[in-house]
Amino acid sequence: MSATLAAALASLALLVVVFVPLERVFPARPGQPVARPALAVDLCFFFGQYLLWNGVSLSLVALVRGGLDLHVPSGLRAAFAGQPLWAQAVEALVLGDLVVYWFHRACHTFDWLWRFHAVHHTSEHLDWLAAHREHPLDGIGTQLSANLPALVLGFEPRAVAGLVVLRGMWAIFVHSNVRLPLGPLRWILGAPELHRWHHARVDRTRHNFANVAPWLDVVFGTHHLPEGEETYPLGVDEPGPRDYAGQLLRPFLPRGRSTVEQAPLPGETAIR
Repeated sequence: MSATLAAALASLALLVVVFVPLERVFPARPGQPVARPALAVDLCFFFGQYLLWNGVSLSLVALVRGGLDLHVPSGLRAAFAGQPLWAQAVEALVLGDLVVYWFHRACHTFDWLWRFHAVHHTSEHLDWLAAHREHPLDGIGTQLSANLPALVLGFEPRAVAGLVVLRGMWAIFVHSNVRLPLGPLRWILGAPELHRWHHARVDRTRHNFANVAPWLDVVFGTHHLPEGEETYPLGVDEPGPRDYAGQLLRPFLPRGRSTVEQAPLPGETAIR
């Protein structure tokens, strides 16, 4: 067994131990089974991400960093490096969140980006495993966006590796079938109820683009969290393949998307 496969299996086991009990004890949508529809498809996305696409993404990040090293003024990086390490980390993370927010919002605005991002929104049953349903090119775009400020400023990502891992786990958590009283953390790191609204079956969601920095949605007017039970459907109405290989090919297949205007969900603001 390769080290990469062993690490993927260990990660899967850890996520099962953490999230399956949480989803059983604190379900946001009671009655959703562990072995829900499309579980096998999302397992394929999980292993594809861990065994192949994460490595491709890291290689591209390194390639971009090498190119930026040749063009970014040394004075800019020197000024950044002269700050305390904690300040560098905070700046890199906040700027990364800002770039990811606008990239994510662009994915819901421009047709050519939406074709790839729509794969993530095909999940009709959200849980911790569905968080991994992501087209590789969409995932690579997100990783480059998140790391771009740090790469430009010359910050060493390994210096905040622990925080990055925590935020990665939290990104999985916000997709989980869980409802917990998080208090102020909901505004700082995000919450599952916020992100489930982002996955509501409407024509390209117009709210809650910041998965782990919801304060950005507040700042830019895209925050949305009405009261009441979650009875709205999830997913997309666009036709397309549902198996793993088909989902990878989905953005390249000739197809049209519905142009029918849809009424907003209850409590939804008309954000464009």
